[in-house]
Amino acid sequence: MRILSALLVALLLVARPAVAQLQPVASPTGPVIAGPYLVVDAVTGETLLQRDAGAPWYPASLTKMMTMYIVFEEIRAGRLSPGEALRFSEFARARPPSKLVLPPGGVVSVEQGLQALVARSANDVATAFAERISGSEPAFAERMTATAGRLGMTWTRFANAHGLPDPQQTTTARDMAMLGLRLMSDFPDQYAYFRTQEFVLNGQRIGPGMKLLDLYSPFADGLKTGFICSSGFNIVASAVRDGRRLVAVALGFRRGDLRDEFTVRLFDEAFALRTGGARPRIWQIANSGGSPAWVLPMEECGRIRYDMPGDAVWVGTYGDWRTARTQFDLAQARLAALGVSRLGKEYILPVTVEKSTRQAAILADMESDAAQKLCADYRARGLFCQVRKPQDFSAPFGAFWR
Repeated sequence: MRILSALLVALLLVARPAVAQLQPVASPTGPVIAGPYLVVDAVTGETLLQRDAGAPWYPASLTKMMTMYIVFEEIRAGRLSPGEALRFSEFARARPPSKLVLPPGGVVSVEQGLQALVARSANDVATAFAERISGSEPAFAERMTATAGRLGMTWTRFANAHGLPDPQQTTTARDMAMLGLRLMSDFPDQYAYFRTQEFVLNGQRIGPGMKLLDLYSPFADGLKTGFICSSGFNIVASAVRDGRRLVAVALGFRRGDLRDEFTVRLFDEAFALRTGGARPRIWQIANSGGSPAWVLPMEECGRIRYDMPGDAVWVGTYGDWRTARTQFDLAQARLAALGVSRLGKEYILPVTVEKSTRQAAILADMESDAAQKLCADYRARGLFCQVRKPQDFSAPFGAFWR
């Protein structure tokens, strides 16, 4: 009877409807607001950590994981090949950014298209794949939804191939984890596409890809991020540590850097767990009904904000994100060498002047004394450095151009 009672309690816990809410989560720099999250063991399917994993959510560009799953199916069936040309209709070329922006008549290979779905989250490429495979994007979305049902993603519906806003396009953290697991198990020979950081197309470097690969190196090894106003910043990520692979899903963040630092903490906590297999398997987590939460109101969405209380240290503006990130890392290392214990937060700010965009390297949310100490050190060595206040950050950020 005791065993039977315990089983009944466990079933009730698994079947209890989840409610999508935005609530605080712990992160290395303090509590931040977020939506559902989940971490699952890729081998056993055991759910190690989760909150509201069955609650509905908008998938944003996580949608492209399913687009790629179907492309992989077509390659395996011999109906597509990596070197084949992928052509773009005017409808595909007209999709909103992020996209490749090819000229009329421009083509990429299927392989380059897959790389672009990860490194640039290219919406025009997703539509081009949909039209090539199913004849139209609505027909492809029907196949996506049917495939989701076949994979056990019981609350996922697709209306397009890219993840741009559509109220009918919904999923859950649980379902996205299921998709991530199936991509790895069903197409292990294709999984490397999900770690694409950049590639060269027509002489131009396309990227960068998922920043978590750098932030959680050498453990993180791929999958996908996504953002639209309603969903906030989302991620499905995989990491391998001590021979153990975990898949994490984190949804509903107001900034990408907050999402990434929380995902790092989530992985660290999950890898430290030893549960003995006592927690529910991912397929036992119940999906619930209802409507997804809305993360960023339209009047706020699309505006880059510095919404951290501390001072900022600007150490230069550079031609690409990777160079700016390198300069940020060097500044962090210098802070540590100066004996500062509370380092800055990464804030790589895109600055556009006369249609040209550069990346400002900024250490954010710093204590005033530490910020002044770092800039004094930089200036003593003949290097550029400025301390800026939160109120200095206002669009279009031309003050951070140099």
